[in-house]
Formats: sequence, structure tokens, C-alpha cells
Amino acid sequence: FCSGDHLNEGFHRVARLPSLDGPLNLGNPAEFTMLELAHLAKELTGSSAPIEFRPLPADDPRQRRPDIRRAQELIQFEPTVPLREGLMRTVADFRERLRETGAL
Repeated sequence: FCSGDHLNEGFHRVARLPSLDGPLNLGNPAEFTMLELAHLAKELTGSSAPIEFRPLPADDPRQRRPDIRRAQELIQFEPTVPLREGLMRTVADFRERLRETGAL
């Protein structure tokens, strides 16, 4: 998982390249399971909702860990916001939006 701020910055850096031949992966090479993400989301939101387990789609990747070495070399891309911090920012943003609409 990678923060939107980092991805946005990465896209801007790619757009400024004079040329690009081949793929360039942007993302976070730190790997987290969906279960770890679910537990963290519950913790940060205070949710009491149960975590549901469902079969994975046949084409679902088993590993979600991008190889960002090329991005590091070409555009000095390096995600620095840890998952917990990025999720905390996201939760705070959604709470603020809900307050503004009166839904919270």
C-alpha cells in the first residue's frame, strides 16, 4: 500500500521524464496482508464490524509487492509514509468530510 501523496508525486516525476522505455512500478515494497490491513482499519476507525473472509478471485495476485528499483533509479521515488500513518490520515480525512456533510 502506498499513500496517494507519494503516488501523485511519482506520477508527476514520471511525467517530467524526457522519455520512458518499459514499465516503471510505483508503490510500496513493504508487504502487508489483507488481514493486517483489516485489523489496522478496525483499530483506527473504532469499528466493531466483523472481518469477512471470502475466496480470492482466480486471477488475484498472491503477492502485492512492487519492484520499485527502476523508479528509485530514474525518478528517486521512495515511499516514506508508513501504512499506519497513511491510514490515520485517510481516516481523519473521511471523518472531516462526513462532519462537513453532517453525516457524522
